Amino acid sequence: MTISLLLPKQLALLSLCWLATYLPAHAQRQQLLFNNDWKFHLGDAPGSERPTADDHAWRAVTLPHDWSIEGPFSEQWASATAYLPGGLGWYRKSFTLPAGYRGKKVFVYFDGVYKNSEVWLNGHFLGKRPSGFASFQYELTPYLATAGPNVLAVKVDHREVADSRWYTGSGIYRNVYLLATAPVHVQQWGMCFTTPQVSKSTATGKVSVALTNASATAAAVTVTSTLLDARGQAVATAKQVLNVKAKADGTASLTLPIKSPALWSADQPNLYRLRVSLAVQGKPTDEVTEEVGVRTIRFDANQGFFLNEQPTKLRGVCLHDDAGALGVAVPPEVWERRLKTLKAAGCNAIRMSHNPHADYFYRLCDRLGFLVMDEAFDEWERGKNKWVAGWNVGTPSQHGPHEYFKEWGDRDLRDMVLRNRNCPSIIMWSIGNEIDYPNDPYTHEVLNTGRNPQIYGKGYLPSHPPASEMGPLARRLVAVAKQADSTRPITAALAGVVMSNFTDYPAALDLVGYNYQEFRYPEDHKQYPQRIIYGSENGMAPSAWAAVDSNAYVSAQYLWTGIDYLGEAGKWPQRANGAGLLDMAGFPKPEYYFRQSLWTSAPLLYLTTAEAPSKPGARQPHLAPTWNWPAASQVHVVALTNNEATELFLNGQSLGKKTGRLPAWDVPYAAGELRANGYRNGQVVSETQLRTVGAPTALQLKPDRTTLAAKTQGLAQIEAQVVDQAGNLVTDATNEISVTLTGPARLLGIESGDIASHEPYAAPRHKAYQGRLLLYVQATGPGAIRVALAAPGLTSQAAELRAE
Repeated sequence: MTISLLLPKQLALLSLCWLATYLPAHAQRQQLLFNNDWKFHLGDAPGSERPTADDHAWRAVTLPHDWSIEGPFSEQWASATAYLPGGLGWYRKSFTLPAGYRGKKVFVYFDGVYKNSEVWLNGHFLGKRPSGFASFQYELTPYLATAGPNVLAVKVDHREVADSRWYTGSGIYRNVYLLATAPVHVQQWGMCFTTPQVSKSTATGKVSVALTNASATAAAVTVTSTLLDARGQAVATAKQVLNVKAKADGTASLTLPIKSPALWSADQPNLYRLRVSLAVQGKPTDEVTEEVGVRTIRFDANQGFFLNEQPTKLRGVCLHDDAGALGVAVPPEVWERRLKTLKAAGCNAIRMSHNPHADYFYRLCDRLGFLVMDEAFDEWERGKNKWVAGWNVGTPSQHGPHEYFKEWGDRDLRDMVLRNRNCPSIIMWSIGNEIDYPNDPYTHEVLNTGRNPQIYGKGYLPSHPPASEMGPLARRLVAVAKQADSTRPITAALAGVVMSNFTDYPAALDLVGYNYQEFRYPEDHKQYPQRIIYGSENGMAPSAWAAVDSNAYVSAQYLWTGIDYLGEAGKWPQRANGAGLLDMAGFPKPEYYFRQSLWTSAPLLYLTTAEAPSKPGARQPHLAPTWNWPAASQVHVVALTNNEATELFLNGQSLGKKTGRLPAWDVPYAAGELRANGYRNGQVVSETQLRTVGAPTALQLKPDRTTLAAKTQGLAQIEAQVVDQAGNLVTDATNEISVTLTGPARLLGIESGDIASHEPYAAPRHKAYQGRLLLYVQATGPGAIRVALAAPGLTSQAAELRAE
């Protein structure tokens, strides 16, 4: 079986990156970022939807805003959601309509509000959206005061805090936009770009434009589509005149011939800009511009995945959308830094676990060259266990998105696809994650045939819903997704394949993802030869990658997980999950370098150490890049490498040369320098070392940038280090570091990466973890910014930034 799909890039009418965006003066569409000058109240405030409600004592906030991350951490809350509170909150914004918006259709667009949001304008109810991950838009026009003040009010209800298996945050945690259009305009998510024919010499672009004529008279609308290359030069143009009745919709279809297309790929993410403009009687009424890409994808049951007809292994990671100290209100610079770090390890694919992410995240994947599995749900009509006292401990909560799935599930899925369908990075739509987890909630008689609880659960539980329910639901969701986009395959991540194989669920899918079930690949490939199999969620073991690397028919591995994340935690005091290649500060862990050794070809050599096991066969201890041990210690040294051989030296004396990706030595500790050389073809191609470091003496600051964009509230990410007299990082330092900030900036948070720390994220001080901290400093206006660090007994240091 082969699925061949020819794709583009994403449109999302209102996802124009992360900047306040103004279109050219001749265009009738206007859009601005609507994040400033909001007021917030935590707790219920009945009547706050009324414009005359008193909010003078409410707190001023700038969106995006996540109130849960403000804490405090407490054991009274749920381990599933990071032991952080939920609650109910209100937001209000008073504004005067910009002059250029008067006489137009005016909309407000929310990229995400967690959850159960209700929105009013000037006391008029606009609507409710239960999902905290959906993007949605309301028209404001009928209730606007065009000359005087307007009040937008948003109520957010997250009182059911244990409603997810991971941290979700609370509040208006993504961008908000204000949009004005002429009566004749492109609909929300109304532009679609596909490339049904692609070769190296030519390609055909198809543009579908859904538009609305909201005026009282019929209109002959000229629809013009122009494709611009990276230099801004037009490479293809098409026009169509569409007669649209008054108060009616219409759809234009245009064809763009593209000569010598610059194909989008993970290695060369070439992008075009697609501009669609509308005009009536020669006068422009609307213009929408979106980045798009030209490429092909194809999945084959025997040969795996092909990108632009090139066989490609998907070296992927799963990602939740929090960033530690920032919760889920994450500036784009944070994800840009994280994604570039993952890319350096050879990662080329991202699974959006287990919900749609922020609008800008997809733009970053398009521009950086990641292949994306976009995912809609973690549960359907039946709920899953959300652990409260630690994973698999005590009595779980059963609250969750299943409570509104029957009414909203189809729409949430359709909106995800429409919002993101023009992204060249997206190569598949996932309708669910681990819906078939054995007995959580579905069950089947086959579960009585095995003894491994990870595979078979607790055996058949007739009180649970039957697994047969999943097939009809899956078929319905697949149909919804394909109606919105027929160019990509539909998939799901299956956790209980042993059970699902006895249902219609896998057959409803184009691609069948296997979570942690590599052992089933050969058997199921033989039994279901038409099934396209890949690893949708996998552990870090080398064998899990070998199952992909050594089998052409297995196209992908998505590691759990790329980055540590809040929630899905163990018992208190753990508040986060530490399964990532990177910690919550985005610092690489040893696992990162091992993955880099598997996924990249450039010479790599990284040294780690641990206390030597007391007896043969003992469990491998935690590895860390340190050469500070008690005298007379026996130390286990492991090199992570992709070289042919590695030689280890202690204080200049060779301890022998070994081969393999994980060569190891047991070494009697001696202070000084531990050095390793990596060899290929008998030549040294890489070298690394660990040194014994002294006591902490000073602080160091390493900003990722020194110039910030003042108008767009640019962000600096500053690494703070505790160092010894020679400037070496002291990896066991836990000094409490205080931050003083002067100038037009604010400290968004401090992250250490310690998954058991309960220090308040909003405080201007934090203990170092493994000798480091990460500071998030955001510009609030133009001018000089000074970031100073201090800690008792250590030499302080400051960094000078500038916002302009």
